[in-house]
Amino acid sequence: MALRINFNAEASVTHTALLRNERAMNKSLLRISTGNRILSAADDAAGLFIADQLSTVAAALDQGNRNIQTGISALQIAETNVGQIFEKLQTIYTKAQSAANDINDPNARAALQRDIANIVDAIQKIGTDTEYNGIKLLDGTFAGKVIHYGARADQTITTSISNVKANAIGAYVIEAKGAVASSTAAYATSITGNWQFDSSADTVTVGGVSLASTLSYTGAVDARAIADAINNNANLQQAGISARAVNTSTASVDWNNIDNTAASGSLTIRFYVGKKTDTASAISVTVDAGKSLTLDQLVSEINTGASTKNLNITAANVGNRLVLTTQGETIGVEVVSATGSAAVNLGMLLEGATGSVTANATGSAVKIGKLIVTGTDSYSYDFSGIADSNSGLGVTNAGSGQFYNLYSVDVTTNAKAELAIDIINTAIKKVDKVRTQIGSVINNLQAIWDGQKASFDNTKEAENVIRNTDFAAEMSTFTTMQIRMQSGIAMLAQANALPQLVLQLLR
Repeated sequence: MALRINFNAEASVTHTALLRNERAMNKSLLRISTGNRILSAADDAAGLFIADQLSTVAAALDQGNRNIQTGISALQIAETNVGQIFEKLQTIYTKAQSAANDINDPNARAALQRDIANIVDAIQKIGTDTEYNGIKLLDGTFAGKVIHYGARADQTITTSISNVKANAIGAYVIEAKGAVASSTAAYATSITGNWQFDSSADTVTVGGVSLASTLSYTGAVDARAIADAINNNANLQQAGISARAVNTSTASVDWNNIDNTAASGSLTIRFYVGKKTDTASAISVTVDAGKSLTLDQLVSEINTGASTKNLNITAANVGNRLVLTTQGETIGVEVVSATGSAAVNLGMLLEGATGSVTANATGSAVKIGKLIVTGTDSYSYDFSGIADSNSGLGVTNAGSGQFYNLYSVDVTTNAKAELAIDIINTAIKKVDKVRTQIGSVINNLQAIWDGQKASFDNTKEAENVIRNTDFAAEMSTFTTMQIRMQSGIAMLAQANALPQLVLQLLR
């Protein structure tokens, strides 16, 4: 055994091991005291990079959810106020219904008109004043607004809220008044040109949707058939376009009993309903020679014939005038007289009809129903072949719906009140659509918030696995290092004692 005193190799090696143990124990102590496994980049360079990226994503997810919350707050304000507008529109709707009742005198209708004007003004103020943090929500300027929800660029939702001010909501309306024509020919013969619909030649297009093939008939132009085709079309329903048809004829001339008592020939009066022009489909009333026909008798004959033939027409005697009513179906009349029969004024049978059918002659008249088409948004129409201002549907053959806003609502007459009901009903649909769109965006944002909150939790957990201390494992490591330190110090003391053995040789 060689004994040297100038360099104690054993002590040096033990000291080196002690320093390593001390460094490891101190690092373990810091990990336990801070809770962080990675104290510097030197501890785990790759782990630090990954943990920092996860931390950035988690922070961005948290901020995205705060963005979502502010967006939801703004949209909830908008939805609440759109709900108020909806309630006020319902009130206007019922007031318009009340005004449509002819039991109201002019003063009552004027009072209802004033009430409606005040409500319309309130709607205008709500649409103008509703805001979030100075940002207007309901005046149409809240369009293309971006809500950034995600942790990365372009993870956004773009939302818009339509203008729901009183001057911006209402209805786009086609008001085809329905025309009247008289002829000295038989009814079927007179139904030509704009009075006849031929699905292979004429056009019925509304909102870009062709309906001619759906109607698929040849016969009289019929507002009810067109209204039904519009209402049954799924594309037009989705576009918010609907229609209704009405047809009421109040005879232009007071009734004068048809006196055929001195005549030698009979006469026949036929009433046509809807698109059919064949005599078999008509209600026929015959006044034989030696007979006369009162208005009440005619009314009874028409109502009985309508029931028998299942035709949608009712007749009434109102102030000694014949009133015929359908649900928008075309009304046609035809008088066929034999030699020696009495003359018949067509004006006694149909509103707007002119001329008199004398003995041994034929005359007819037709009254097309009124067609009202309403839409929430602008749309075009084309009725080429069945309409102009004075024939057929009684409207220009092509064009666009005319916009009526809430300020145009007028309930001072029955006809205006009926149109007001259409306008308000369409406005309600528009506002309801806006309200449901806002609700859908809120639901979408809430779903994203829920998903991102779960992602945030999982991302923080992933960061925690990399960055933070596992206390159970770290305490085991710390205990090991502590024991190593204690044994190292003890062995260093023994190593330091080895050179003292040289003194034994020097005695």
